[in-house]
Amino acid sequence: MNIKWNADKYTKDFSFVHQYGNDVAELIDCERRSTVIDLGCGNGALTHQLKSKGFNVIGVDDSEELLCIARSNYPDIDFIKADATDFAIEKAVDAVFSNAVFHWIDKEKQSSMLSCVYNTLKDNGQFVFEFGGYGNNALIHEGLKDAFQEYGYSYEMPFYFPTIGEYASLAEQAGFQVRYAALFSRPTELKGENGLRDWIDMFVKAPFHLVADPEDAESIKTLAAQNLKPVLCRKGKWFADYVRIRMKAYKP
Repeated sequence: MNIKWNADKYTKDFSFVHQYGNDVAELIDCERRSTVIDLGCGNGALTHQLKSKGFNVIGVDDSEELLCIARSNYPDIDFIKADATDFAIEKAVDAVFSNAVFHWIDKEKQSSMLSCVYNTLKDNGQFVFEFGGYGNNALIHEGLKDAFQEYGYSYEMPFYFPTIGEYASLAEQAGFQVRYAALFSRPTELKGENGLRDWIDMFVKAPFHLVADPEDAESIKTLAAQNLKPVLCRKGKWFADYVRIRMKAYKP
């Protein structure tokens, strides 16, 4: 899924994305100076954290807007523009890491992405990642679906949120050995009094391409937020109903 990011706002108001990724990075147990790819590195904040752990890092992302910020903030790191489903690195690496990326990739392209990762790793290389799992933001997407229908539109789910069994199977078909997997809820606080509206503006873009009237699009967002307020707004603070899938696999 290709989207145009508001990179400055993403960096300013959605820093929780890379902050939560620090926990995922703890699963990498390569030696210092091992080479690690941050696949879907975005603005480079997590790539920088990996470098601070002593790894040689390479950031890979397909968003020129986010890479521009990454290169500006971290000029000592190599960042490559490439599609996660069609990339190659000249020299095999020790680990591939990814945070909050794979749910953006269409189900039909997951196998291509996994093959690219597999081919990029050395033997016994580590593949560590986290992304939206089964049930992720279910309340939000159901609220948007209802609001779309209220205005006479259909809501098409723009993300891929698999179960552990489904994704472990895909990884194994690509040749990986899955050694750790978890699916867990992580309600996440959103910034500001318009937290949910801002979240929708940032992350839910594709369904609104089918809404011809810009006024309808804004009204749909307002209605969805109003309907979700009783369940996702607590003491004036908005929360997103995140569910994450986290895995660690090896290339035999």
